[in-house]
Amino acid sequence: MYLTAATSMSGLWDRVFGAQPDPDQWLVYATAAVALAAVLPHAIWRLTRNAITIAHEGGHGLIALVTGRKLDGIRLHSDTSGLTVSRGKPTGIGMILTAAGGYTAPPLLGLGGAWLLAANHITALLWLATALLIALLVMIRNAYGALTVVITGGAFLLVSWLADPEVQAGFAYAVVWFLLLGGVRPAFELQSKRRRGGASDSDADQLSRLTHVPAAMWFFFFHAVSICALIGGGRWLLGL
Repeated sequence: MYLTAATSMSGLWDRVFGAQPDPDQWLVYATAAVALAAVLPHAIWRLTRNAITIAHEGGHGLIALVTGRKLDGIRLHSDTSGLTVSRGKPTGIGMILTAAGGYTAPPLLGLGGAWLLAANHITALLWLATALLIALLVMIRNAYGALTVVITGGAFLLVSWLADPEVQAGFAYAVVWFLLLGGVRPAFELQSKRRRGGASDSDADQLSRLTHVPAAMWFFFFHAVSICALIGGGRWLLGL
């Protein structure tokens, strides 16, 4: 019995952390096209942006915990906005990093995912994403937020457990492309909204108050991170 259990655990370990074969090149380009189609049309983006909001607020929450702040909860709203509430010192590096963690989270998650896929760890990426979503669900404080996280996590769980390797690869590549491409758009949207007199208390404005650096410089930082992540992650995914 012990040998059987050990063999089973070994098989599970190999399944999750072992390397999978490279997908066909057409699949890499096809999933990039699918991700682009999920980001560019405004009508579709209004729905798919919810996934970017999950990553955005999750970034705030994760950095808050890492820097020693107390995370009170996260709310995700149907208009694709979100709110992460943490307690701790209202100034200092912990608060700055927490505020900066939102707009940088989706592209950096995409970059990390691209690195895993370049190393052929497709299943590991799916399981890691599922674990992060389960951890995030514990901190969600509203019904809509819980529903979106459950649906997203359920999709990852079903694909990682039940789908064949080709479907897993297609799903994983589409998700990573979406994080890389979708991570670019929100900062431009916020910048446009501020020009029209809205979003006066945005992450960039909070960072400006915390650091005495103009909000425009923080927008430049958000753009630099997302575009560099897209270039670097795209090169990894395309095998360049």
